[in-house]
Amino acid sequence: MEPVKPAAVAVGSVEEVTVHALSSHGAGVGRLSDGRTVFVPRTAPGERVRIRLERVKPRWAKGTMVEVMEPSPDRREPLCSLYDTCGGCQLQHLPESMQRAWKARFVADALERIAGFEDVPVPEVLPSPRDVGYRSRMSFTLRRLRDGRVVAGLHALDRPAHVVEIADECVLPEPEILSVWTGLRAAWGTGARALPRGGQLRLTLRRDLEEHVTLVVEGGLAPWDPTALLDEVEGLTAVVHRPRGESEELQVGAVEARLGFVQANEDAATLLRAHVAEQAEGARTVVDAYCGDGAFGRVLAEDGVEVVGLEMDPHAAREAPREGSSPMEIRVGSVERLLPGALPTDLLIVNPPRTGLDSAVVDAILACPPDRVLYVSCDPATLARDLSRLAQRYELDGLRCFDLFPQTAHVETVVGLNLRRDP
Repeated sequence: MEPVKPAAVAVGSVEEVTVHALSSHGAGVGRLSDGRTVFVPRTAPGERVRIRLERVKPRWAKGTMVEVMEPSPDRREPLCSLYDTCGGCQLQHLPESMQRAWKARFVADALERIAGFEDVPVPEVLPSPRDVGYRSRMSFTLRRLRDGRVVAGLHALDRPAHVVEIADECVLPEPEILSVWTGLRAAWGTGARALPRGGQLRLTLRRDLEEHVTLVVEGGLAPWDPTALLDEVEGLTAVVHRPRGESEELQVGAVEARLGFVQANEDAATLLRAHVAEQAEGARTVVDAYCGDGAFGRVLAEDGVEVVGLEMDPHAAREAPREGSSPMEIRVGSVERLLPGALPTDLLIVNPPRTGLDSAVVDAILACPPDRVLYVSCDPATLARDLSRLAQRYELDGLRCFDLFPQTAHVETVVGLNLRRDP
């Protein structure tokens, strides 16, 4: 008698699965009755859950949770009332210690599975000094709907085309940022008439080290006068508008806005910078690629190290020289174009965007290899991809992670690489 085949799964069908792991995006991982891997947000390892399938592919599927039948003993109540619908966080239903444990596994797994390293030790993940109220930079989406209403907040869970209204519920922003956000919402008026015209705007609030809060508005049409918002919103000190389709910026405020990259979690970033400085000890010459405003390089330059920073963003490059700090040379342009001319060096620091290193950057490193490379990464997958190529000349020497974004699946990693002397 032939064995009974499991019923075919389809979009909309309800299944029961046991969650055995978390994916690097924070979703629970289980297996359907037909053997397909299924990803289910808001679930925890060890749980038995009932789910509804939303997408079904030949090898995997994605579902939404209908019911937790057997909860994990580690499950907790989310910190935010919007957690079930908002996509801003992925791991609020787990305690922070477990969040960090899984982030460490994300990194070790990527280095073994993608980069091909063997027996990678599970790295330490240094906790953030604050688990909530830590973000000094937050971006929101504002949409004007056809009926005249305005919705402003974060993208919905698994529905990026939709926006979840955010007032003061979000647990991520610093109190100063949340206060300005609620004041801004109250001041922009019916139809957000105090903001630039346009169907969709990106609104970013950012606090710099001088405690100034700037609103950066991306999109919409010029001209636009933000003076009324500056007058009405307590704590807002500058406004920058980047109109749709234009390169010129409008800047208004009592202080000049710093427009270079700023870390969203400054307290945790301080720990990361201290670790990089410690790992750079002994280097006499340093190239700091993707240097931003020179956060790594300035610390080393103050200790007498010769530092060359490479940065594409001219705003960030202008902010690198700080009053009273030792000079570091900043070269403005793409790293792939500038790096060959900046080598050789004792130490190369790379801190690329989430997409990782351009292949031309890897080629330049291998063509004129520094004695040591420190790779600062915000994405384990692209980090592992790049390390798989650098492993031709380098060996792993140091691995540490930092929890810059509690309640989310994101993790920051610092990898040390030493040049192998064997041919």
